[in-house]
Amino acid sequence: MHRARLRIRGRVQGVFYRKSAEEAANKLGLAGWVRNMPDGSVEAYACGDRETIESFANWCHAGPPGARVESVDLVWRERAEEDDEKHVEPGCGFSVTWLS
Repeated sequence: MHRARLRIRGRVQGVFYRKSAEEAANKLGLAGWVRNMPDGSVEAYACGDRETIESFANWCHAGPPGARVESVDLVWRERAEEDDEKHVEPGCGFSVTWLS
């Protein structure tokens, strides 16, 4: 199992990016979450096999209609490093969440 954190920048808020990402990740069978960030970017955390996370990252480069993605930064994680990553385990699904 692999874990990755993604930061997507561009016109990605207000265009159904999070909901579309949730649907794409669930179709791929990933666990994790996606959320809007105060700086206008979108952040995602994904848990699954490496190839599936890479497929999700490729989807993130395009996003839904209406999005204009400028960049996708992907950082692989050896383990859950932050509190919001620790509850994500395989099989728990992928959902939209909010900053706490």
